[in-house]
Amino acid sequence: MGRFFNHQLLVRVLTTLTIILGVNYITWRWLFSVNWPSAWIGVPLVLVETYSLIDCFLFGLTMWRLRERETPPAPPEDLSVDVFITTYNEPIDLVMTTAVAALGIRYPHNTWILDDGGRPAMQQAAAEAGIGYITRSPEWDNRPRHAKAGNLNNALAATQGEFLLILDADQIPEPVILDRMLGHFTNEKVALVQTPQWFYNVDDTDILGSQAPLFYGPIQQGKDGWNAAFFCGSNALIRREALMQVGITWYVHGVRTTVGQTLKAGDRVIARARAEHAASGVHVTRALAAVGRAVRSARKELRGNTPVGTVTYDFQRKVDAAARTIVTADLAAIQADLEEIQRLSGTPSPTKGFNRDDVVDRLARRDWSPIGAIGPVRRMVRAMDVDRSD
Repeated sequence: MGRFFNHQLLVRVLTTLTIILGVNYITWRWLFSVNWPSAWIGVPLVLVETYSLIDCFLFGLTMWRLRERETPPAPPEDLSVDVFITTYNEPIDLVMTTAVAALGIRYPHNTWILDDGGRPAMQQAAAEAGIGYITRSPEWDNRPRHAKAGNLNNALAATQGEFLLILDADQIPEPVILDRMLGHFTNEKVALVQTPQWFYNVDDTDILGSQAPLFYGPIQQGKDGWNAAFFCGSNALIRREALMQVGITWYVHGVRTTVGQTLKAGDRVIARARAEHAASGVHVTRALAAVGRAVRSARKELRGNTPVGTVTYDFQRKVDAAARTIVTADLAAIQADLEEIQRLSGTPSPTKGFNRDDVVDRLARRDWSPIGAIGPVRRMVRAMDVDRSD
C-alpha cells in the first residue's frame, strides 16, 4: 500500500511540474519566439506543441487517480455465468480452439458460440464438442443487424446467466479466468471487469508494445480511479443486470427523443390539417384546436420530466376525444342527409319514389366526411407509441 501511495504521489508531482513548465514554455513560444514572417511553418509548429501540452494535461488528469486493485476474494460457488464466443466467418478450427479452451474453464459455466454467419458446419462442430450454439433468428431479417453488438444482443435474449464473459474467436482463456475475475463482483456496484490481452507469440522482449501495456496498465488504472474504465469489446466479464439497466436507459432516452421530435412537428401537422379541411365546419376547427392545445401541453410536460408513458397516454386520450367530436358531428350530418332523402322521396323508403338526380345534386354540394382531418394526427400518435418493436 505504501509503495502504491508513493507511486501515485510521484505521478501527481510529475504531472504538476509538467503542466506548470509546459504552460510557461507555450506562453513564451506564442508571445516571443514565433517567427511571424515565416508563419506558414512557425504557427503550425507551435500549434503542435500546444496540442502536445493539452494531451499531457489530459493524460496527467487520467493518471491523477491511478487505482491498483488488490487480489479479489474467492467468488461464491452459486453464480451463473455464460461464456460468449463471437464469430462471423473466422476459420472453424480457430473458433473451436477458443471454444474448447472456454469449455475447460474451471468455474461452472455455460459456453456458447455466437455464430453470426449461421454456418451449418460451425453448428455441427459445436454440437460434437458439447458446446452451445446460437445464431440469429428469422426475426432479424430486413432489420439493422449492428454487427457484433447485434450478435451479442441476440444471445442475451437466449441465455440467462448472471454474468457474461465475452471472448473473440481467437482469444484463448486460461482455466482460472473466472476464479480470478468473479471475486470483484462481491461489490454490488461493480458492473464490468476488463482483462488485458496477452499474445502467446509475443515475448517480454517485444519493443513494439504489442501487448498494449500502457493502455491495459496505467491508462485503464487511471480511468478505473475515475470510475470510467473502458470495455474493450471482448475479454471482459459483465454483470447482466447492469448491462440491462444501460439498455433500458437508452430505450427510455430513445423513446423520449422520438416523442419530443414528433411533438415538435405537431404544430405543422395541425396547421396543414386545418388548411386542408377549412371548409369542413366549426366542429373540425374546434377539434384541431383541442389537439393543438394537447400538443403544447405534452411538450411542456415532457420538458418537465413527466414520465413519457403518462405524457403519451394523456395526449392520446385527448386526440381520441377530438376524434369523437368529429365523428359525432359526422354522424349527425349523415343522419340529416338520410332525413333529407326521405323528405324528398315523400315515402318511408329512402330508395324509392324520389328524383335521384335532384338528391345527388344536393348532396354533391356539401363537404363529405371531415374525419380525414384527424388522420395526420393519428399518424403522429402512432409515431409516439412507447411500444417499440425495434
